[in-house]
Amino acid sequence: MPKRGARDTQAAGERPVTPSASEKKSERKTRHEQNTRHDQNTRQTKKTVRPSKRSDAQTQKRTSVTKQESITVIPRAQHIISRDDISENALKVLYRLNKNGYEAYLVGGGVRDLLLGQKPKDFDITTNATPEQIRKLFRNCRLVGRRFRLAHIMFGPEIIEVATFRGHHDQEVDDKNLSSQAQNGMLLRDNIFGSIEEDAIRRDFTVNSLYYNIDDFSVRDYVNGLQDLKEGVIRLIGDPETRYREDPVRMIRAVRFACKLNMRIEPNTAEPIHRLAPLLREIPSARLFEESLKLLQAGYGYATYKMLNQYHLFEQLFPVIASRFTENGDSPMEKVIEQVLKNTDFRLKNDKRVNPAFLFAAMLWYPVTEHAEKLSQEGGLAYYDAFALAMNDVLDEQCRSIAIPKRITTTMRDIWMLQLRLPRRQGRRANKLMEHPKFRAAFDLLELRANVEHRNELQELALWWNDFQQANAQKQREMISELGSAPTRRRQRPHRSSQSGNRKPNKS
Repeated sequence: MPKRGARDTQAAGERPVTPSASEKKSERKTRHEQNTRHDQNTRQTKKTVRPSKRSDAQTQKRTSVTKQESITVIPRAQHIISRDDISENALKVLYRLNKNGYEAYLVGGGVRDLLLGQKPKDFDITTNATPEQIRKLFRNCRLVGRRFRLAHIMFGPEIIEVATFRGHHDQEVDDKNLSSQAQNGMLLRDNIFGSIEEDAIRRDFTVNSLYYNIDDFSVRDYVNGLQDLKEGVIRLIGDPETRYREDPVRMIRAVRFACKLNMRIEPNTAEPIHRLAPLLREIPSARLFEESLKLLQAGYGYATYKMLNQYHLFEQLFPVIASRFTENGDSPMEKVIEQVLKNTDFRLKNDKRVNPAFLFAAMLWYPVTEHAEKLSQEGGLAYYDAFALAMNDVLDEQCRSIAIPKRITTTMRDIWMLQLRLPRRQGRRANKLMEHPKFRAAFDLLELRANVEHRNELQELALWWNDFQQANAQKQREMISELGSAPTRRRQRPHRSSQSGNRKPNKS
């Protein structure tokens, strides 16, 4: 964790990054009266976030936060957050809200990551201004969401998300557009507005409930999130079962943050996950698709995959795959999943692009081939026809859990179909295949298969295509000529792998 040393940081008296001198003067005149609940006498000062020497036993004494704790305010001189590290557009939004008399705070993962010395991916803002008031201040604003009403401030490709302080749900609310809850406890609407103290309690994890105040550049902590950040603990705010029932996605968010930040999930926060995992079936599949990308394509996909399995969450997201897991985890399917996730992590760490279509195509390849084999044998279909039906069936089943968009499934189908075409290289076929826009992705999947299946035929095919891509035109003609004029046959089915043996028994 970074220490504050010779780093060039901005003190509270320095010139702000965005507003002009006239804006600063106007800001001082119109600054909103400070809420009396933010009594400055309660201020405590703490140093920069550093690892704690407290034992695990001491850490576990403090379980999930169930009530508001005393506020901790860390002055500018006592933390490492600098406006130089905050998006210029986020600063514009913060300053304009503050200038017009509203409270304005940077909140959530942006503050958490800045305190850890990491570069945030995005910046979220919270305020006491209502969505309609926010829209009046920003012409480039659009309001989104029915479940949670939010303001999106558009700056070209960058979107700054602004939320109004959320309040408690203790009181009865007649207007279902403001608050609505299903019988199983899931929040269908959460548009009751409140104070910053109430907002802090309504957030999911303590490490995400830290507020950077643009008014005085301090950091505010209402739920002891700084302590959990130091100790590397992911802890839910409130009763874990209640909070998971309100939004089951919090279960996979707990796993994602634990893997991303290299932290551990606090025992009380972890305990209900296995039991409540089936609640994910109630979440819209389109939302779970977006969450799956955050889980598997953020640079720590393999660690996340293992932890999702540990808490029985993966089977809720990818039932088609989980139903084919083996006792020893050594089937070709499981080996390909492990390798493709490790490769994805490596590419992201080296700032290379990744394609979700390739990831999902690799993960679902063996379910498709196994189902095609079954359809061919039981229905007496030609393998090519059975394979086409199998692609449809597997994608239909998977999309019930995670709604993979058509633009991605179309690419997945291309990658799969090319696996049947790659063995047919005679004549002009090899050059035509190389011209296919998805050839490279198909070749990468072929190499993955060859590496895990260890079949001579498949390994020789992958090696041939690797050499063919690097050869000049003369060499390519020679390589094709060496193949001979083999008779053209129907597309061969891939060799049936031994993945179906020693499957894990289905859990009742």
